Amino acid sequence: MNGVDQRRRRILAGLTATTLTALTMTPALSAPQPPAEFGHSPLRLQGSGVMRFFGLRVYEARLWVKSTLDANHYASSEFALELVYDRRLEGKAIAERSVAEMRRIGEFDEAKAKAWLDLMSRAFPDVAAGDRLVGINDGLGGVRFFHNARLTVETVDAEYARLFFGIWLSPKTSAPALREAILGLTS
Repeated sequence: MNGVDQRRRRILAGLTATTLTALTMTPALSAPQPPAEFGHSPLRLQGSGVMRFFGLRVYEARLWVKSTLDANHYASSEFALELVYDRRLEGKAIAERSVAEMRRIGEFDEAKAKAWLDLMSRAFPDVAAGDRLVGINDGLGGVRFFHNARLTVETVDAEYARLFFGIWLSPKTSAPALREAILGLTS
């Protein structure tokens, strides 16, 4: 082996080591951080998944918990559901779709539908790619919504909390694969 070949092998070995180091460090550097909106309580990511519509990414959903959330008792659990949007959406459309999805989870009358639509219209402003909406369930019927770390709405309504978070966490969800992903039920 001549000197040029040895030098080439050392350069390739160095580049390979540098690339492997960068690849192994990347996930740690880009790992999602718990939403600060939850306060000082330590949270861990139970699971995450992507919502798609006709193949297009709409948002990434992340479920943050203090301890593992029991899917059968999500309404009485304390957690944060974080949605990181990949595209522009109107807040009104998000609110309207939420009411429609809540109807899949359970029945409610038109008066509640109107009141909840009004609440969500205030909670969900128009979003753009990179925007975050965080919903915090206190496990006692209290819900707080944040847009990019700014509180938008607070309410105490256990039925609303169960139906709203049921959009993602109920077995009756229209997105069962996303539910499994955020509950950490998929590998």
